[in-house]
Amino acid sequence: MNVENKPKIVNVGILGFGTVGQGTWKHLEENSQFWEKILGVQVKPKRASVRSIQKERKIKIAENALTTDSESIVNDPDIDLICELIGGIEEAKELTLRAFENGKSVVTANKALICEHGEELFEAAEKAGVHYGFEASVAGGIPIIKVLRESMVANEFPLIYGILNGTSNYILTRMESEGVSFEDVLKDARELGYVEADEALDLDGVDAAHKAVILAYLAHGIWVNLDDITVEGIRRISIEDLQAARKLGCKIKLIGVIRRNFKNDHISVGVYPALVPIAEIIARTDGVYNGISLTGSVVGTVVLTGRGAGQDPTAGSVISDVVDVVKAQNGISAGIKLRHVSPEECKPAKPVEIGGSFYIRLTVDDKPGQLAKVADCLAEHQVSLATVSQSPQSGSPTASIILTTHETNEHSINLAIQSLEQLHGVNEKPVLFRVFDPNLTPKE
Repeated sequence: MNVENKPKIVNVGILGFGTVGQGTWKHLEENSQFWEKILGVQVKPKRASVRSIQKERKIKIAENALTTDSESIVNDPDIDLICELIGGIEEAKELTLRAFENGKSVVTANKALICEHGEELFEAAEKAGVHYGFEASVAGGIPIIKVLRESMVANEFPLIYGILNGTSNYILTRMESEGVSFEDVLKDARELGYVEADEALDLDGVDAAHKAVILAYLAHGIWVNLDDITVEGIRRISIEDLQAARKLGCKIKLIGVIRRNFKNDHISVGVYPALVPIAEIIARTDGVYNGISLTGSVVGTVVLTGRGAGQDPTAGSVISDVVDVVKAQNGISAGIKLRHVSPEECKPAKPVEIGGSFYIRLTVDDKPGQLAKVADCLAEHQVSLATVSQSPQSGSPTASIILTTHETNEHSINLAIQSLEQLHGVNEKPVLFRVFDPNLTPKE
């Protein structure tokens, strides 16, 4: 494309003017001269959609730049590029598809939308000849999507794992380092703006699961159904568990894990709390930071860490995609085409194929023989014990038993937990965490 024919101004419309939307507007404006210098065009935020015009906001913009009608921005002929930051699925999908139809590229931070409809949206963008940027949808300020699509494109990935939710990591870090209760730390996280409006997204592992599904697609070209993977959150983690993990040389982290056995092309994806050995960099990634470990067939293991919660990291990733889209539109960078494989080429691993060791905490009657009954119950399902600790609870007729197992598999441990729930003398639902081992792969 001739330089003289390049547009002098790229007007950006922002759908959703919450924390990330305001951060995106702020940084586009504050660094406008820099964008012009590196791109040869001006990139300007022009309009933003909100749910309420009257709401007080930290970023002050002209009142006529705000609207409650997102569709009017998508249909505005003066808007060249859309940042979709409204969240949710159905409305965001309709607006994104309409933007594509209007010849506008879209940048999004909406991991739920991509998880549910990514394949359809990528195809629609390609058909319309526009770009769909989604770096901000995974891991805040870490450029993980670019690394997978471009820097490490020559690799196959037997293992990708890491911390994909900064809010849960912040909570666990505070609980462990300060001995503060879950509820007290959660209150602070709310006040700091770290927690999603729908708190279950952060606390129950759903947000991290959306991101894990996206990473699995980028690495392996297969869309894993969210309903078919293990998704567990942090609500049942106690200070007792965090202390016990330390004694075992580990820290408890909420991690997303993607493993692939390239001999049979079976893949397993899960999000859950796990005891991660302290020697792993991910175990030492604390606070609101995310950390992702990539084990590639060519380069070996690469670990990326960065802030995963808050305004600036995500807004920074949104703007990075805006810059890439503008470059591509002006012939500077074409990017790498997404890979895709059929379900026959790469299939989900069955629970019996997914091996590992486990941590179990039980509250039981403080009576002789109770531990032996628990051990027998586990043995019935081919689960053997590696370590055992038992302590009475002060002023209570119950005791706490903490167990770790030798390597077994997801199928056997699930059956064992079901049996323990029915065992006389076990007073509460067992607490189960995985013990992460970077050397495991789905078995054939």
